[in-house]
Amino acid sequence: MFKKILIIGCGLIGSSILRAIKNKKLAKKIFVLEKSKKNIFKIKKINSGCIFIKNINNKINDFDLVIISTPMSQYKNIIPKLNKNLKTSCLITDVSSTKHNIIKLKKKFLSKKLTWISSHPIAGSEVSGPEHGNKNLFVNKWCVIIKEKKQNLKKINLLRKFWIKIGTKVVLMDSISHDKIFSITSHLPHLIAYNLIKTAQDSQKTQRKNLIQYSAGGLRDFSRIAASNEIMWRDIFFNNNNIIKAINLFTKNLNSFKKIIENKNDKKLLSRLSNSKKVRSQIIQLKQDVAKPDFGRE
Repeated sequence: MFKKILIIGCGLIGSSILRAIKNKKLAKKIFVLEKSKKNIFKIKKINSGCIFIKNINNKINDFDLVIISTPMSQYKNIIPKLNKNLKTSCLITDVSSTKHNIIKLKKKFLSKKLTWISSHPIAGSEVSGPEHGNKNLFVNKWCVIIKEKKQNLKKINLLRKFWIKIGTKVVLMDSISHDKIFSITSHLPHLIAYNLIKTAQDSQKTQRKNLIQYSAGGLRDFSRIAASNEIMWRDIFFNNNNIIKAINLFTKNLNSFKKIIENKNDKKLLSRLSNSKKVRSQIIQLKQDVAKPDFGRE
């Protein structure tokens, strides 16, 4: 599908893309630009067959596809190197979880001669690092491609074909809609998980008891989300302006729950609890999870 693909940043997502490309034979040559010596060692151990490079220069610049899979805070350092060395026919994409900031960033700093079409594969885990990569990570997962005005339709279709080849279901979306949707479905849940763990830690200090050892399923499952990569989530929280609105809405509903419980309003509480179960049923119907109890754990 491509002669040469470059993956910049090869942690969980980058190495999963690397494995998927190799598995589906989507490139003749795969190059990796990775700063971490530990990650390079781990990638070499999985026998990826990729070529490691230390930087993009005039000798190594004839890539057909460049995939940026680093924390968003590194993008400003990457863009000048792309401007200086990439050929104009190269397609650039990224896999970041917020998009409106990326669109503004590339409009400001990316050369007008280059094409960057942003992607967001909705896949991942609380673990990080290339050792956790999986060639099937994207199978049956959504991938959002950000549609902008005056984009090259041929390159959009090429990118769509790429993501479909590695197993995703592709949807086109504008960056503003994307960030609003994922502030609620992904970013707020992670923020709540981090805050819940902080609350458990604070409570443990106040009561001077080891509460964590009695973690029930609720705290246990939230702790999985809260174990996610802190650099990545710092960048997401700082770059999605919708997260403040999401927090405000959550706080409003939390205060409403508080009043219902204080007033022991049986009817309202049961109504809210039963309505929440409907969402779980919806998620299962949409095949976003299995119907087995406890997420199918044995």
